[in-house]
Amino acid sequence: MHILAENLSKSYKISKRNSGVKNAFKNLFHREYETINALDRVSFEIEEGELVGYIGPNGAGKSTTVKILSGILTPDSGNCKVLGKVPWKERVEHVGNIGVVFGQRTQLWWDLPVIDSFELLRDIYKVPHNDYEKTKDELIERLDLGSFINTPVRQLSLGQKMRCELAASLLHCPSILFLDEPTIGLDAVSKLAVRQFIKELNYEKKTTVILTTHDMDDIETLCSRVIVIGKGQVLSDGSLDELRKRVSKERRLIIELENNGFDISIEGAYLVKWEGNRAYINFDPQMISPAKLLATISNIYEIKDIFIENPPIEETIADLYGELRI
Repeated sequence: MHILAENLSKSYKISKRNSGVKNAFKNLFHREYETINALDRVSFEIEEGELVGYIGPNGAGKSTTVKILSGILTPDSGNCKVLGKVPWKERVEHVGNIGVVFGQRTQLWWDLPVIDSFELLRDIYKVPHNDYEKTKDELIERLDLGSFINTPVRQLSLGQKMRCELAASLLHCPSILFLDEPTIGLDAVSKLAVRQFIKELNYEKKTTVILTTHDMDDIETLCSRVIVIGKGQVLSDGSLDELRKRVSKERRLIIELENNGFDISIEGAYLVKWEGNRAYINFDPQMISPAKLLATISNIYEIKDIFIENPPIEETIADLYGELRI
């Protein structure tokens, strides 16, 4: 078992502040506190080589979970083992086997060239020189860092910096990689490059990857398994197909017509939106087959092109949140 979490709980006490000068003065002498349950008996198991999406709304407990698994935080209760070690009790041995990338924090030295940060990380992790040189050269080539490897970090674009962060987290060849919002703020080209690298790393090196993100394209592109968390509890754990079936059995028909103005009134189907001359229609295959739906529409309108797909994963997630009122 690569990662085992059993009934992890973590709460925070935060001070309550009401608006107004009178209340501000009152808070100086008598503070009121509120307890926030970031995690409430969270349990899951992750096997070697899995690429798992760990998703949920803001404040759901995603980053708290990653910080516990990486040894940064200690839970209030529950058990956790990563590669057989308790992260917060065996931190020195533990960090040698994991890599962590926080999309809004850096492990690179701001004013130093990237290569100098890599050298410092080599010393911190005590990576043998020959192993370091081999891994560094491979990462520079795979992530296309050569043109800015000697540039100070502060002068890099966001996309360049994120590729360097990925390389920095992998210089010691960890077995597990935690990625917290790795594509946040990146342009389309940089996102594609980062996703492709993560996919290849998982496939070729069998690196276990835990990915937290709000970008559902990341999840759909990369993850074979998705754990959904909300209000500190695991709401769903399984494949994307299983998640879709839990929320809805609908599929989506996209048709391109000669002109728009499509008015659908077919049992088991409904119009979602128009984009130009494309109509996006959701339908339930158990109520109406794709062939019958197309035949019904083509009897009235001239169809230029056809696509059938699952509804976007973000709509499925939003439906799940709505169902569970989170």
